[in-house]
Amino acid sequence: MTRPQDKVLIVEDERAQRDALAQYLGRAGYAVTAVAGGEEALELLARGSFSVLITDLRLPGMDGLGVVRRAHELDEELGLLLMTAYASVESAVEALRVGAHDYLLKPLILEEVARKVSGLLEHRALVRENARLRRALQDRSGTAEVVASSAAMKDVMAWARRAANSKANVLITGETGTGKEVVARAIHSLGADREQPFLAVNLAAVPENMVESELFGHERGAFTGATALKPGRFERADGGTLLLDEVGELPPGVQAKLLRVLQEGSFEPLGTNASSSVDVRIISATHRNLKERVAEGRFREDLYYRLKVLDVAISPLRDRR
Repeated sequence: MTRPQDKVLIVEDERAQRDALAQYLGRAGYAVTAVAGGEEALELLARGSFSVLITDLRLPGMDGLGVVRRAHELDEELGLLLMTAYASVESAVEALRVGAHDYLLKPLILEEVARKVSGLLEHRALVRENARLRRALQDRSGTAEVVASSAAMKDVMAWARRAANSKANVLITGETGTGKEVVARAIHSLGADREQPFLAVNLAAVPENMVESELFGHERGAFTGATALKPGRFERADGGTLLLDEVGELPPGVQAKLLRVLQEGSFEPLGTNASSSVDVRIISATHRNLKERVAEGRFREDLYYRLKVLDVAISPLRDRR
């Protein structure tokens, strides 16, 4: 269901394609603005509010990746769709990396475009509602409190409150689905740095060859497909908290680099020898037995003890029905 505030901006240099897409989405109830170039689109974004941006990859002047990157910087909530007739793995990966939410192939199926726009708007609405509820909860109680009824979870939350009063690194252990990220967010929300960023990365979901780039970022040209500078999770979480979910899956080479960050508070993005300093509180979570992985030689012992300054163990769901 569209709303009056659902404004869509289309960037397409081919007039026939631009007009057809604008007319179709207009008939679907969206307020549509269509332009031929990226620079004009960015000027409109800087002056007004849009819900979704649909841009072609091949454009005169600034290309679609540049438009997506700058648009994401201007409005992190903006839904971003990139369309192209020149499909490639590299451009698809790069589009998602710089902020695009999806990738459309030409010739366009207009019904599919409308479905993706609708999905992005629903996601945008959920994000805003979630943020509103979080603000309301914090205004009412001062913290993002977790409701716990079982004795086991009350004990976990007591440990979380103690951890929140410290800048020490925390290791949260427990089976899959027991609420490790919920507890991590509670620790951050209960602490003095609650207004600072909280970022989470599921290391099990990141391809092994991309973990280092995901955590520490990379310079342009650092590897094939690295067409732009990308800040990593550590840089983006500076001053706040970074959750390393499923830390037991961390590749051995990246373990050494993480240890250096914990010891020295600095790291080197891929493709440069220049060090960057950060002040980040690390919360790690895993369903693995890290002591066993240390014994097997799959996890560094020195890193294990650096991560486990404070330990919070969450009991299985079957023990707290």
